Amino acid sequence: MQVSALGAAAPFGPQVQQAAEHLCAERVYERILARDHTVWRPDPTEIANRLGWLDSPRVMRDAIGPIRQCIDAVRADGYTHALLLGMGGSSLAPEVFRAIFGVADGFLDLSVLDSTQPDAVLAKARTLDPTRTLFLPATKSGGTVETLSLLKYFYNHAADALGPAEAGRHFAAITDPGSGLEALAQRLGFRHIFRNDPNIGGRYSALSHYGLVAAGAIGADLGRLLERAEQALADPQPGIQLGAFLGAGALAGRDKLTLIASPAASAVGAWVEQLIAESTGKDGKGLLPVDLEPACAAHAYGPDRLFVYMRLDDPADARAQAIAAAGHPVLGLQLADANDLGAAFFHWEIAAAIAGFFLGIHPFDQPDVEAAKDLARQMVAAYQQRGALPAPAPDLVDGLALYGPVQGTALPQALAHFLGEQGRAYIALQAHLPPTPETTAALQGLRQQLLAHTGLATTLGFGPRFLHSTGQLHKGDAGRGLFIQLTADSAEDAPIPNQAGASDSNITFGVLAQAQALGDRQALVNRGRAVLRIHLGADIDVGIAQLRRALESISYPTGEVQ
Repeated sequence: MQVSALGAAAPFGPQVQQAAEHLCAERVYERILARDHTVWRPDPTEIANRLGWLDSPRVMRDAIGPIRQCIDAVRADGYTHALLLGMGGSSLAPEVFRAIFGVADGFLDLSVLDSTQPDAVLAKARTLDPTRTLFLPATKSGGTVETLSLLKYFYNHAADALGPAEAGRHFAAITDPGSGLEALAQRLGFRHIFRNDPNIGGRYSALSHYGLVAAGAIGADLGRLLERAEQALADPQPGIQLGAFLGAGALAGRDKLTLIASPAASAVGAWVEQLIAESTGKDGKGLLPVDLEPACAAHAYGPDRLFVYMRLDDPADARAQAIAAAGHPVLGLQLADANDLGAAFFHWEIAAAIAGFFLGIHPFDQPDVEAAKDLARQMVAAYQQRGALPAPAPDLVDGLALYGPVQGTALPQALAHFLGEQGRAYIALQAHLPPTPETTAALQGLRQQLLAHTGLATTLGFGPRFLHSTGQLHKGDAGRGLFIQLTADSAEDAPIPNQAGASDSNITFGVLAQAQALGDRQALVNRGRAVLRIHLGADIDVGIAQLRRALESISYPTGEVQ
């Protein structure tokens, strides 16, 4: 991977140089390689046992053989598809590999399910033939509620088609040694258990089993991927330069890391988003990753922006050049080919660790993630006791139901008041909706309107996936975000088995998804965040269209969106 500076707004260029010199003087990279926890903290807790990713480029070579053997065996048995069941660090790298490499001839057509929305679950169940599918539940802890719920559902789905004696052969687990998933996989007779190095945190696991099993399933060349990663380990300058760029940006108030990518590289942004958000968003600080934001005029971006432009086998992007010409700092990352993902993953991981050094934070923990999980568990417990989730009354109903800080008697007035709060730095759309292409496109249009109306950076995340990605930053940064939570009624629902292989169920995916939305909203409110929940009703498309019409009726001060 090559790095180039497309532009550096004065006086930002000298600040990056100073940051690089500081890294050299403090021997930060050498100390990271030596596992020196004092780079970040005097206490080694959750640092000394989270640096195994530094060994992945080398030690994972021994895993190539077992991965290939497992994949070749299922191919020989007539399998044609794979479905990875995971969240966050367990699912994002596999998605990137699938998008970048595609599927080699004769290998498994891999898809990823990281949603508890019942419509999304049922869509996979109805389109995949369980007799020809390898299911890959992946979780470091072995207890991730989303992953285990999906595992139980699809195990029963496979057992219905194949019989209990054969269902386990269609599963291979990816987990840490000694986890609950390992024990469950042994009990159910899974085809294989891939045991990962426990000293690797989830978001730093792209080059471990959590990423490479999926890459092997689609026929990627694991040897070449790891070779590029080893080259990055030996020549870390791109990662160090990127880390200095991020650190200087954070210190200069350019903390909205806006990712621009050529079409072939656009999938990488979702993985970068989690890595940066969870690594840096804590202690009242953070770099906000802004991925796939609709374009706007280069001069319309605020002085809080920092741009990284990723390019893979594509000509130079005129948009990136225009942003640099407008005086914004833009760092270019050039991937030589798809195998350069091995280097790119490693360089971004080094850069995240270096950014943590500059911010003075711990880049390997996630202290605020558990808050939403605890509240969701409380919601589920309440449901199981009373047979219903908490159902607060809306603060305004004007076609759509609004919950939160509402002023005015109509939807446009309420939106104008919420979006007009002073001192806000970004808008996060939190979509607890099925992540379909149609809904994504509609929400991207909504982002474009919000950017035009406010000039603020905008992000989009689908729940519960974003809880394992940007959720830490949302609760751990300086608290200047505006959070718009979107919920809707599910068209259908699906039961979550109490146990794999059993038919009884005490909860459905619809209830779990609602509990997660309610829990995350309460966690944000408890942290003093500005949260507006908008319930779209039974028809998501109609609800989003109504929301967009309401925004159109609000006067736009800038009119800069193109």
